[in-house]
Amino acid sequence: MTSPQDPDPDVDMDMDNLGIHVDDIENAAIVPAKRRKLAIKPTVERAVSVLYDRGALPEELGRLIDLVTLRSHLDQASLGSLIRNLYPAGKIDKDIVLKVVGALGHGQRKPSLPLQSLLLRWLVMVYHLLGSSAAVLFQAYAVIFNLLDTAAIRPQLCHLLALITRRKHVRPFRIQSILSLARQTGSDPALLGLLRVFKNYYPEIIVGEVTKGRAAAFKHPDLQWRVRLDEIRNQHMEHREDGIRNGFAVNHVLAGKLNRSKLSVIPHVHTPHSHENSVTLEEIEDAESFVENLDKLELPAQLVAILADPLLQKLMLLRPNAEGFSRISNWVTGCLIDVAGGDADPSLLLDLVDIVHDYVVCTKSLPPVFLAFFRTFFRMWDGRDKREAVLDTLSYVPISDDEGYQQIIGPLEQSILDGTPDSQLAILDFHTRLLRRWRVLMETSNNLPPSLRPSISALISHVNKLALTLTQTSPTVGTHLAILDFYQLTAALFSTRPLLPRVEISIPPPLLVYTLHFGHSLPVLARLCGILAVYKRAWESLMAPPTPRPLTPHEHGQIAVFNGFLMDLCNCLWRSRALAITDLNSQGCRIPRALEPVLAGYLRDMDAELALASAFGLSHAPVLSMQAIAYVREREDEQDGIRARHAGPVTQASLAQLQTRGGLVLNWHDYRAGVLGHLEKNGFGGVSELMYNTMKNLMKGKK
Repeated sequence: MTSPQDPDPDVDMDMDNLGIHVDDIENAAIVPAKRRKLAIKPTVERAVSVLYDRGALPEELGRLIDLVTLRSHLDQASLGSLIRNLYPAGKIDKDIVLKVVGALGHGQRKPSLPLQSLLLRWLVMVYHLLGSSAAVLFQAYAVIFNLLDTAAIRPQLCHLLALITRRKHVRPFRIQSILSLARQTGSDPALLGLLRVFKNYYPEIIVGEVTKGRAAAFKHPDLQWRVRLDEIRNQHMEHREDGIRNGFAVNHVLAGKLNRSKLSVIPHVHTPHSHENSVTLEEIEDAESFVENLDKLELPAQLVAILADPLLQKLMLLRPNAEGFSRISNWVTGCLIDVAGGDADPSLLLDLVDIVHDYVVCTKSLPPVFLAFFRTFFRMWDGRDKREAVLDTLSYVPISDDEGYQQIIGPLEQSILDGTPDSQLAILDFHTRLLRRWRVLMETSNNLPPSLRPSISALISHVNKLALTLTQTSPTVGTHLAILDFYQLTAALFSTRPLLPRVEISIPPPLLVYTLHFGHSLPVLARLCGILAVYKRAWESLMAPPTPRPLTPHEHGQIAVFNGFLMDLCNCLWRSRALAITDLNSQGCRIPRALEPVLAGYLRDMDAELALASAFGLSHAPVLSMQAIAYVREREDEQDGIRARHAGPVTQASLAQLQTRGGLVLNWHDYRAGVLGHLEKNGFGGVSELMYNTMKNLMKGKK
């Protein structure tokens, strides 16, 4: 690999502008060296330095290719230096590939053979980036093949042909041509390497001793060059990973060492036992050919390649194969046995977790083979390494009472839970993601298992206990909001009327509702009220004619508890009757009766005018009082001629007194409705949503 020269510190500020350097080189290319006024080599060195630093953008790459593929007055050393540093930072257009192919061969206007060798070497090194532009190489296969008798470029030609050869290119006359050249050259290793590629497609035709000689391995010409190319492309953020894979083509990489370490354990797609009329995955180049040959495609030798190859994943999804998944299961099981027996490094399991995660995210499915893998994996896992990948993968567990959630949640929690809030929050987040995906599945599928209802109920019941635990181990706003994320999802699930026949409404635990209600965060209170309002609509949908289904015994028992939530929160926030138990359905927020006089006495000591019944209303509640007085201030600022302002907190009596002193004219009902509107305007609409869906006088006023 050519290293760039250190740039001259005395050059101008435009030295890193590749376009300017290319302009100078293009001007010099049409002038003989003896007639140039300035030497061109320093300019070439600066261009090479820029290329090594940040690569060439598509337009710049096209101009440079023109320079190196057309005859000019530039010296061969400068042209070779440019070719060796052609790092493409963007897309390689098919016109560029066509120009390189057109520059090959003999002719007065062709580049010299050493430069052609460098151009072929460059094509090999950027082949994984060509994408659809590689079609030019397939179309020009005959042209490239017919140049094999040119010894100076034969090794590079063989390597390029090995990359682009497909079944349709392997023909008897070409096999005969290679055999003839091999005899003439004394079994050239490059030719034997190409012949072995041909043999992969037709092993029954190419036999005998001809392929047993020393053959080229077709390794990457310059791994350091590849590393620098990847760094440049990452800087330009053109691709997420080196060598983007076409979703409708096999990743044809001859050197497995180029793959990432975690993929090195996965065999690549290879179909050795093929015949004349069969179609292999290696021959598929686009979606059209994949669809046309879907029923004729042969499965590769190693089906476990499905974990890393997108085309094989599509084939197995469209043509499920029980034997194939059995082979994958045996391979995964073998890896587990090797690790457990000490024959393989434990890090192999973590690599497998990443591979399985990528597969599951790509296919949006978690086959039973991987559930079995994780059940064994949990016995060897410390619960920390690759935790996010494990949880994200298992969030695709299918809705099933037998194979999925019930069998996985116990071992999973035993591995992760260590008594810390972080581990508990990780499990909560897992359940939230799992339920979200189940909901998507329920809304998009008409063929769901009969165990759907008990599976959903079991999951929610499990999270109910986990949420109560978290309110004790981590009573923070972040934890409360994470808990509400889950219940907001359940509320949305139950309020979707087409899903009501399939699920059973399950409300949050009373202790959790009251704990969140009496918290110290307005966002928590607002979201809680909004969630309860959605739950209320779900109950109304279930009981409104025509009913989607009868209520279950469990739901009958929950209705009174849920009505108690609504009454208690309305008593606290709206009716100034906090902790009352005399109203229908009211539960007094389940505060022990012996505690009520203690709380009332504490409030009298703090403020003789503050009663326990109104201490949690819009005006006095710690999380609402600032918003309430802010609303009053806005009203006062809007009106002229006000002689007195309200000091707060607002009560029905204080509003009457304020009016007599020349203050704001506002009655008690309008004040509270205005506070609800103010909360909604500031992003806390859950409080008003619950009140307007529960209080009859507000319902009528809104109508």
